[in-house]
Amino acid sequence: MLVMDIVFVTDFVCPYCLVAKEALAQALKETGLEARIRLCPMELTEEPARQVDTYHDEKRRAGYQVLEEPARQLGLDMKLPPAVVPRPYTRLAFEGWHMAEENGLGEVYSDLIYKAYFIDEKDIGDLDVLTGLAKKAGLDKEAFRRALITGRYSEKEKEACAYARKVLQVKSIPAIYLNGRKVELSAFTKEEMCRILLQEKERADREGAGEEDGQGASGGGSGR
Repeated sequence: MLVMDIVFVTDFVCPYCLVAKEALAQALKETGLEARIRLCPMELTEEPARQVDTYHDEKRRAGYQVLEEPARQLGLDMKLPPAVVPRPYTRLAFEGWHMAEENGLGEVYSDLIYKAYFIDEKDIGDLDVLTGLAKKAGLDKEAFRRALITGRYSEKEKEACAYARKVLQVKSIPAIYLNGRKVELSAFTKEEMCRILLQEKERADREGAGEEDGQGASGGGSGR
């Protein structure tokens, strides 16, 4: 069975990212397709840049409304935007994610972080909040806190953000790469994601069939 390679460039404070992430998860389940999903951090506000206030930003608030119906259909009771002022930096949250990844808990941890911010309206830039979430994810809370205080994953996080901005040249998120091809989203629904995944499967199947035909022709020629 085809196993798709998916790179998901995201930030924990991006509402479009959470909706796209949930749509992708549900679409994979519905289609029965398999995928390796690699999360790639890209902090929207990197320290020491000035933090923004999304809660009192009417332009952002209006823009987020396109997500209300998709989020509802996906079972996400999101606050658009959350009442967390200013919007948290996410460097520490991502440093914690690197630790969770090393321990096989990256997906569990990231899911908790997204929902802590967008559903529970928690300040995910706060060390105590992150430590509590890390414990809930199954990590050793003291080791987690120590890693974030000492900056054990700081360089790794800087490199990840640089990769997203400079190598992938991502300008807006979520940026999703499916088998190396960038996916364009407009509706952020499960149905849209199912269509995209199935189209990619069909494309990959066609290319695979073409390669087999080519190998067969080449093999016949070499036998003459």
